[in-house]
Amino acid sequence: MDARSQILDSIRKSLKRGPLGEAAAAGPAGRIADHAKGLIPARTTSLDARGLADLFVQMAEEVQTSVTRVAAAADVPGAVAEYLTNHNLPADITMAPDPTLDAYPWDDRPLLRIRRGRAEDLDQVSVTGAFAAIAETGTLMLTSGSDRPTTLNLMPDTHIVVLRADQVVGPYETAWDRLRAEQVGNSMPRTVNFITGPSRTGDIEQRIQLGAHGPRRLHIVLVDGPDAKTA
Repeated sequence: MDARSQILDSIRKSLKRGPLGEAAAAGPAGRIADHAKGLIPARTTSLDARGLADLFVQMAEEVQTSVTRVAAAADVPGAVAEYLTNHNLPADITMAPDPTLDAYPWDDRPLLRIRRGRAEDLDQVSVTGAFAAIAETGTLMLTSGSDRPTTLNLMPDTHIVVLRADQVVGPYETAWDRLRAEQVGNSMPRTVNFITGPSRTGDIEQRIQLGAHGPRRLHIVLVDGPDAKTA
């Protein structure tokens, strides 16, 4: 019996219920396999790829996310270095051990000191990729895995995300469809994080405070030039 079955079995026992019969199990299984889609805003269905990227940037900037758009994958390390310099941040960054990030020419910026792995207590800047970006709300979708530690999304004060234009979709439903298609035959990621702007709270005197439960800065380097799909 796998871990999922053990958990469900324990819940049934605590409720004094036995295993579901085939007929009873068919209903929930059918709803999961053929779920109804949520309401999709018309503005996201009428846009081409360029329009989706523009809308995503607009919505992200409205929630205090900064965005740098570059034309080529080769421009990514320079954009990261420039952002660190402009914000007086250290050149020490912790990067996800993600093969998609290794495709960028980080060696072109030898002053960047890169450590790959999970975030640690004193890390100030993290660099990660993203699974998708949702133009509807300016939201990033990040999945967990051995090459995508979730700690990088939460612990450092500054989170930099490298994103390709072909990863931008209109509504949330399209992002979930992409994830399900990629995971055919495999289990879903343990964690899926949706990030809309820097961490914030309004609990203190009803005033917005950034960095309350996570990064106080969220910056996106968006590759939307001709080679956006090749990185």
